Amino acid sequence: MGRSLKLTEAQWDELDRLRFSTASAKVFRNCLIILKSSLGQSRDSIAAELGCGSDTVSRARREYRRGGAQALLPQKPTGRKSRATPDYIAQMKEAVQTSPLKLGYGFSNWSAARLAEHLARQTRVRFSEDQMIRLLHAHGFSVHRPKHTLKGKRNETAYRKAKAELAILKKTP
Repeated sequence: MGRSLKLTEAQWDELDRLRFSTASAKVFRNCLIILKSSLGQSRDSIAAELGCGSDTVSRARREYRRGGAQALLPQKPTGRKSRATPDYIAQMKEAVQTSPLKLGYGFSNWSAARLAEHLARQTRVRFSEDQMIRLLHAHGFSVHRPKHTLKGKRNETAYRKAKAELAILKKTP
């Protein structure tokens, strides 16, 4: 048996506001648990009425006693620590800002897959192309599909001459 909760009118109003403003069924249920507890209902009767376990009722009461109405809101789990260490991020930033040609590759633009492969060789930490794109975006880099042109590979004088001849041919019937 847990101690009964005595709520002030302000606490009751706060729980009502939270209950009716939330989209989460769990938060709604937890608010009901506290409100029903303040009316003197037992843990087992609340659990039976709301279709949850008596442990859930005890946990909601305990959290409310410790942190008030804000403790009834779901807490985001911390999750797994990222494999992208600060050293990895620093190497990624340096590589992105360096031409692949200077690093000995046969291409002039980084793609997310190529960058991931390069960094996997350097750091022995492998990320997928999608994760590399997310990391790049998170650190202020944008990813675009490169536009392939022949600029720089063509003979510019022959190109200009052909362009002029084409303009003349277009004007004459």
